[in-house]
Amino acid sequence: MSLLPFGKLAAHRPRTFVPQNLDLGDWPQIAPLFDQLESRAAQTASAAGLERWLLDWSELNAALDEEASRRYIAMTCHTDDAGAEKAYLHFVEQVEPQLKPRQFALEKIYVAHPQRGQLPAKRFEVFNRDVKNHVELFRPENVALETEEAKLCQHYQKLIGAQTVKFCGEEKTLVQMGRYLEEPDRALRQEAWELVARRRLQDADKCEEVFDQLIQLRTRIAKNAGFDNYLLYIFRQKCRFDYTPADCVQFHGAVEKEIVPAVREIQSERKRQLKLEKLRPWDLAVDPQNRVPLKPFAEVGGMVSRTQKIFNRLDEGLAAGFQQMQDLKLLDLDNRKGKAPGGYQSTLSEARVPFIFMNAIGVQRDVETILHEAGHAFHAQATRDEDLYPYRSAPIEFCEVASMSMELLGNEFLEEFYPVAEANRARKSHLEGIIGFFPWMATVDAFQHWVYTHAGQSRAERKAAYMELMDRFGGDVDWSGYEEARAHSWHRQLHIFIHPFYYVEYGIAQLGALQVWANSRRDKVKALNDYKQSLVLGGSRPLPELFAAAGCRFQFDAATIRPLIQLAGNELKKL
Repeated sequence: MSLLPFGKLAAHRPRTFVPQNLDLGDWPQIAPLFDQLESRAAQTASAAGLERWLLDWSELNAALDEEASRRYIAMTCHTDDAGAEKAYLHFVEQVEPQLKPRQFALEKIYVAHPQRGQLPAKRFEVFNRDVKNHVELFRPENVALETEEAKLCQHYQKLIGAQTVKFCGEEKTLVQMGRYLEEPDRALRQEAWELVARRRLQDADKCEEVFDQLIQLRTRIAKNAGFDNYLLYIFRQKCRFDYTPADCVQFHGAVEKEIVPAVREIQSERKRQLKLEKLRPWDLAVDPQNRVPLKPFAEVGGMVSRTQKIFNRLDEGLAAGFQQMQDLKLLDLDNRKGKAPGGYQSTLSEARVPFIFMNAIGVQRDVETILHEAGHAFHAQATRDEDLYPYRSAPIEFCEVASMSMELLGNEFLEEFYPVAEANRARKSHLEGIIGFFPWMATVDAFQHWVYTHAGQSRAERKAAYMELMDRFGGDVDWSGYEEARAHSWHRQLHIFIHPFYYVEYGIAQLGALQVWANSRRDKVKALNDYKQSLVLGGSRPLPELFAAAGCRFQFDAATIRPLIQLAGNELKKL
């Protein structure tokens, strides 16, 4: 695909089952491989034979996953390219719906296979649990609904990706407008914020319409699978065996009790430093001492070379991994019109290499993002020699420990971007951002708990529920005169639309990352070693064991949160 920054990549292991010249976008060529796997399974009479069968299935899944990733990457890098959109939608509409029932058939065969009990119990514990769960949840009638859901999500991305404003005589993306919220000139900040808010509100009805349809689809998917609501379904579908919706509600309460007061304290100090009577929404990103915004780099190439220097200082192995990504052109980092918003890391599953996508505009947030996505990339690189495809990725709750820990560990070397005083300023801003993130995480998660347990809700009821959460978690910010912008501020959180219930994981993972950071304050070498060893496990162990391998507790109650917020608070005082 010529739109990709990277070219053809060699498979990490040469194919032994999937033909080299197979067109992975053409279902009639793919189907016979599933036929072969189905017929072979019946003739497999030994545990070793079943294990070989699993590896062939893994090889096919990795090849298909890489094809899907390539099309997704091309589409998000060029949302305005009709060919890229067509290729992506072709896979979503023509291949994925065919894949799902065939994958399900293989999963059913595996779960019922007489040799399954002869496989090493510990090695296959998580795989068995997850496949069995998927078999229990699969409903053929949901395949078409999930295709509709994917198309609606893509429509939302296109809607958001097309949002631009005219500012200072130039057309700007809403991402590019973010830098003006750091400007010391308050009138300029307000003008920029209002312009963006008005532009978002122009699409508010369209976003609500997409969301109404998504709720209906997801509720039908849950009912088809035998669940009362989508909340209960998604917990099972996401294999959340180690915590419950009730644990999440407890987490929301712990955030309210332990973290919201710390956020209010930070906001109060910000208000004092800015000499304001009230904080307004455009006062939250500017430096509280009204210094000009941090400018870590002018060109994306400068960001990459300085990030490389951070990893050179942190760890030789990680540094080599980041260098490999540059050598293979596995980075698309600049912001431009027609590029989807946000940032992500995607693994090319057959080559077993990571790709990083982001929208860098020359602000400190970009430094945090590149460190974050590099953490995900290191996770992908750590599992390269794992041949069981599902084990090459961990549950999101732990994937985000990999990335968020890297933000905190990399922060120690921010002098690669700044003089000492500015590096400390960036560290302070980052820690405040972590503390400030938890209440927003709780808002997003609690909002989705409400949305998917209140069938037949009106938009007015949904709005009221969201406003209640904003009052509970939103801190001391005066939105008067901008009530509509506040009521629809969740529209910018793409997870709510595209990845339902994928947000509490960030909160759980942030607690893990803070623990890795706390450990590194005591013993740098051990903390980094534990971190790297935990990444190698991929998804082969349950969540509590992955956290334990990284030197962390898998708990998100007030007792876990309190010392971590105290440590962050003490560090902020020093900075």
